[in-house]
Amino acid sequence: MTLPAHLLMVLSLAAAGTLAAAEPPVSSCLNVEGDAILARDLAQALPVFSALPPDTRIGYAPIPGVRRFFYASELRRLSARYHIAFSNAGGICFERTMETLQPERVAQAMRQALGQPGAHIEIKELSQYPVPHGEVRFDRSTLPAAPSLVNIAPQLWRGFVKYGGDHRFAIWARATILVRAARVVATEDLPAGHPIQAHQVRIEEFDAPPSNQPPPPSLEQVVGKWPRKPIVASAALTALQVEEPKDIERGALVAVDVRCGGAHLALPGRALADGRKGDTIPIRNTVNGKTFSARVQDKDHVVLTATLPSILAKDQNQ
Repeated sequence: MTLPAHLLMVLSLAAAGTLAAAEPPVSSCLNVEGDAILARDLAQALPVFSALPPDTRIGYAPIPGVRRFFYASELRRLSARYHIAFSNAGGICFERTMETLQPERVAQAMRQALGQPGAHIEIKELSQYPVPHGEVRFDRSTLPAAPSLVNIAPQLWRGFVKYGGDHRFAIWARATILVRAARVVATEDLPAGHPIQAHQVRIEEFDAPPSNQPPPPSLEQVVGKWPRKPIVASAALTALQVEEPKDIERGALVAVDVRCGGAHLALPGRALADGRKGDTIPIRNTVNGKTFSARVQDKDHVVLTATLPSILAKDQNQ
């Protein structure tokens, strides 16, 4: 049977009064930071317990936000166990040292996680509930990826306070985060299919949200490569926009090295497709017009391992 709410409240108050009558009231709580309540902690309120070695373990420390009570009856049992003269006194309690997070402390922990001491961080929102005294930490891998390097919207980053032995207390913060970054920018229009020259690009520093994406290319990763598509002046280059130069271009004359066992034969050919070292591309024999596939060895040089008749024979359709 479900009791009405007002009857439940009356019964709760009556129960509380019974407990209060059974034990003396407890004064304000003492702070504790470790995972255990030690003899030296008890001695703060009851000096008679200073007779014990300070590190004597009395009991578990409470979790954050919860109080651990020692009423007179339990204190008498403890005094009897350790042979301590104890007069009947009121109870005591312990609680974790709690504090309110400060924005600058959180921002500093974020900079440490990023490895960017000079990062500009503006805390917009922050956990408002008390947290245990400990070390504020954030993990770089848990920072959500920014939609783009130019998006400066606040990011929600979840962290924790490390307290006690190795316990974690969850926290969160929403912040605008900007770090110093560098990118390669075109100083002039870059046509596709032509190697990029050193004077055609430069390094530009800028502030951007931290990103989990691969870092922008460096000058060394750009110069000498070819744009896949035309790139306009002042545009930032990405790794996907450039490619290694082609060792062979379609239509180019190439040297064909035919290998058949221990024999070698050189003949001219014309590439029917672009290719880089290691690629297999179609080649036309300029002597007899036959087409075959060969592996790109290096610049304008291909290798074919085959039987000689298949390459040297006249095309029967000619």
